[in-house]
Amino acid sequence: MPPSDDQPIEDETPTSQPETVTVPDTPLPVLPVRDIVVFPHMVVPLIVVRPASVLALRDAKNRGSPLALLMQRDGDQDDPEPHELYEVGCLARSLSMLELPDGTMRVVVEGLTRVRLIRFEQTEPFLRARVEGLPEIEESTTEVEALMRTIVQRFEQAVNLSRNIPAEALVQVMNIRDSARLADLVAAYLNIKVHAKQQLLESLVVKERLQTLSVLLSQELEILELERKIHTRVRDELQNSQREFYLREQMRAIQDELGEREGTTVEADEYREKIAECGMPAESAEKALKEVARLEKMPTMAPEGYVIRTYLDWLVALPWQKRTRDKLDLKRAESILEQDHYGLGKVKERVLEFLAVRKLVRNVKGPILCFIGPPGVGKTSIGRSIARALGRKFIRLSLGGVRDEAEIRGHRRTYVGSMPGRIIQTIRHAASRNPVFMLDEIDKLGMDFRGDPASALLEVLDPEQNNTFSDHYLEVPFDLSEVMFIATGNILDPVPPALQDRMEVIHFPGYVEEEKIQIATQFLVPKQLKQNGLTPDHLRFSTGALQVLCRYYTREAGVRNLEREIASICRKTAKRVAQGDDQLKRATAQSVEKFLGPRRYLHGLAEERDEVAVATGLTYTEHGGDVLSVEVSLSEGKGELSLTGQMGDVMKESAQAALSYTRSRAKALGIETQRFAKTDIHIHVPAGAIPKEGPSAGITMATAMVSALTERPVRRDVALTGEITLRGKVLPVGGVREKVLAAHRAGIPHVALPRENEKDLKDLDDLPSNVRRDLTFHFVDHMDDVIACALLPP
Repeated sequence: MPPSDDQPIEDETPTSQPETVTVPDTPLPVLPVRDIVVFPHMVVPLIVVRPASVLALRDAKNRGSPLALLMQRDGDQDDPEPHELYEVGCLARSLSMLELPDGTMRVVVEGLTRVRLIRFEQTEPFLRARVEGLPEIEESTTEVEALMRTIVQRFEQAVNLSRNIPAEALVQVMNIRDSARLADLVAAYLNIKVHAKQQLLESLVVKERLQTLSVLLSQELEILELERKIHTRVRDELQNSQREFYLREQMRAIQDELGEREGTTVEADEYREKIAECGMPAESAEKALKEVARLEKMPTMAPEGYVIRTYLDWLVALPWQKRTRDKLDLKRAESILEQDHYGLGKVKERVLEFLAVRKLVRNVKGPILCFIGPPGVGKTSIGRSIARALGRKFIRLSLGGVRDEAEIRGHRRTYVGSMPGRIIQTIRHAASRNPVFMLDEIDKLGMDFRGDPASALLEVLDPEQNNTFSDHYLEVPFDLSEVMFIATGNILDPVPPALQDRMEVIHFPGYVEEEKIQIATQFLVPKQLKQNGLTPDHLRFSTGALQVLCRYYTREAGVRNLEREIASICRKTAKRVAQGDDQLKRATAQSVEKFLGPRRYLHGLAEERDEVAVATGLTYTEHGGDVLSVEVSLSEGKGELSLTGQMGDVMKESAQAALSYTRSRAKALGIETQRFAKTDIHIHVPAGAIPKEGPSAGITMATAMVSALTERPVRRDVALTGEITLRGKVLPVGGVREKVLAAHRAGIPHVALPRENEKDLKDLDDLPSNVRRDLTFHFVDHMDDVIACALLPP
């Protein structure tokens, strides 16, 4: 770096000074200096670059006057203002001055005495100020003499330890008897901060200056002693490593000359190079080098050599230091997410929040997200979009049907054919230590005698532990803290609570009809046209056609079946185009049946008319929300209760609770109490091939039972959901959004919900406005409210 303004270009050298120095009472040129303090008795070479400083030197030379050297408070300031200079400096005279062709000046100045700034008389074209001399307070006491001896002794130690202090400086120091001059000379040679030197310059009491200097010398000696120890240790280590390298090279040369160098030695050297290049941590590298040493001592064809080679190949192939650089442009990421997916506002917002934090904080642990929702709502595809928005690699691991804990954490090397777990295998395949890692179908994990994979995932999905994830095969920790894990599932209940606690759960709601039409228009139709070799000139879908597909050919929370129906229409059109019919085909509401045949579902009310003993309920399954009917039949008998329709244990208990409530309220409901003893009650939930579970059908079964016993019809335009107690209280249920959307898909305008679920409905900011507009919600606390809402008057 070229020398800057007022930097010393060689070591300071002491010189003789007159006995007395007179400070002129006229304004003197001021030369600001930076990163150097000039003491009295010093001769300092300087390179002056600033035009104002050059003018000040010329003025001093022309007038034959001394200069006032004042140090800048901020050494980075190129053009300091008067208030940015220290008030105490040194009066100096120029001994020699040489102007260089580039306009700079090389000058040698000699410090004369300490001065204090009184005031500035001139600021342009250079600084000129009045200064006054500062008398020093000296004492000739035993304590001062002891301080001088201590400083000389410590300075001698510093000269022996430091390479920056010339040996002749010790001779000069030892020959000085004046305490003030001794302090200034030692301070000039000492390698301390310039602000500490400035404090020594401002110290007028020589005894205090010597005490401060003694402390600074002690600190400098500690630093120099540490530097010496570090240098000695490094030198010894280098000598040992050089000796080992020299002996190895000699041994290798001798083996080459004798033709005795075996293949394992060459292979071991290659592994050592790979271990050094891959950048694994010291603990892992030590383990790998031990295995290399074992391999080197084995015969080439030894069976265990194959095991060691496979192990080393896995270690060096892992991305210990390889990572992709995150793209932290929030606008770009938001644009990508909007391009790829319609809706899903909460998911997109969470990704943008992670990007924002990653932009502000350098080292952020990867978030552990869990997407829960019905099939076909975009859980897996949004993972790919997140990876694209972040600029990371995307990897996916399906956990469906995994029952062996070793699938996650690997087998130990004692087993024949053992390998790392699927986590490490997938990370190696990604060749990056910070990918977006999707754990698909986490709710489908199994468990048997071979272990619990969900328990093995506890370490993987814990941000406080996964920085030292240990695979049974590798036996060394691998850092997963930079990986962005995204787990997906259809329902949350099968996921163990401990695993749920480690993840941030984001629920994916089902789509309403309007959202499905938008998704089909923007994504599904263009995708299927391209996959089937068609263009918009061959086939166009009207909004009415997409509406018919949503209402009468699919009944789902997602859009997977909708895409299949669109693909079916595209294939039939592609067949005609391949046969030579290039005319534009239009898929309209009227022509859909020509493509796909008769309608498969009815759209509208679940029941065609108000009926006795038939109530409409709402359920939430892994496929989203759905509408179910509950039928009750009465027959003469002994008061037995029959339940059919593949009900689970919890649902059967709800039916028992509904019957007990009806018996307890028989008189109020107008039912003869003797009738229960003579009547068999049969409750059936249609679609008997589909298993059903949960307590939310409790009020639906109670309503159908009361209707059958009182012969009051149930309103067909009301859908019910809620858990019932023996006292008739209605308890809250889950899956409110999905159930509400199911009622809307079925065209049911009234929904009865537990009162405690009213807050859940208010939290559904993403519930479309047309759904809120089309539906009327009835919040109930007791079965009496349900009966009043759902049953017609007798």
